Amino acid sequence: MPHLAKYASVFLLSMVKFFGGPLAGISLGLNFFQTLGLTVAGMMTTVVVVSGVGRMWALHQRQRREDKGKPLFSKRSRRIVGIFRRFGMPGIAFLTPVLFSPIGGTVIATQLHVPRWRILLHMLWSALFWGSVLTLLTVKFSHLPFFHR
Repeated sequence: MPHLAKYASVFLLSMVKFFGGPLAGISLGLNFFQTLGLTVAGMMTTVVVVSGVGRMWALHQRQRREDKGKPLFSKRSRRIVGIFRRFGMPGIAFLTPVLFSPIGGTVIATQLHVPRWRILLHMLWSALFWGSVLTLLTVKFSHLPFFHR
């Protein structure tokens, strides 16, 4: 597989499902730093795009819920607001790569009216932290048969 296709695979996968980036990067033969860089870049690209259009989208979603007669807060949204009240934007950012996905975490942050610069800052350290951890774990366990299909 050409290098550009490998890089694009890791980058695009990380835009949607963060933990897929390290798995794909190492299984495609990329080194730690290439995999980490592409994984972080993929997540941050999603964060930049979604946080840019997120406010408009959040208002649209809220209007759709109201038009359908659905309650404004679901059980899940109450739980997320609880996390936000207790841990703030750092808590949302910490959970984004492993629980919410880059798109989901950014949408949550925009719906909670977190300033865009704070979203970008917290998502960056979270992507660097989780990217490093997940890539290291993937390298550590890359000898398993899963990586050699």
